[in-house]
Amino acid sequence: MRGRPARDRAARGRAAHEAGLRAEALAALVLRLKGYRILARRIRTRAGEIDLIARRGRTIAFVEVKARSGLDGAAEALLARQRARLVRAAELFVAGRPALSGLDMRFDMVLVAPRRWPRHLADAWRP
Repeated sequence: MRGRPARDRAARGRAAHEAGLRAEALAALVLRLKGYRILARRIRTRAGEIDLIARRGRTIAFVEVKARSGLDGAAEALLARQRARLVRAAELFVAGRPALSGLDMRFDMVLVAPRRWPRHLADAWRP
C-alpha cells in the first residue's frame, strides 16, 4: 500500500507532462497558422525553460504556453517570478545568437483549454 501513492503521483506527473507537450504542439500550430515561424521549442537556459520561440517579420516572440481547465485560469497562471525568469531566459537565448539581437522582442502567451481553440495573447506582458 505504501508504494501506491508514489506510483499514482508518477502517473499523474507523466499525464501532466504529456498534456503539456500536446498543448505546446497545439500552440505551435496556432502560431504557424498566424504566419509565425517556430525557431525553437522547449529551450532550456540557465535561467529556465522557454516553451516556444517564434518569429514573424522583425519580431521574435518568446511564448509561454499555459494549459488549464479554462482559459481564465490559464491566463492567471503566469506569476511575476515566472515572467522574470522568462525575461532572463530570453536575454540568455538572444545573447548566444547575435543574428537575433536586432529584432524586436516580445513576450506572448498561448492559453489552452479543453474543447476551446487556443487563445494567443501577443505582447502579453512587458519586462
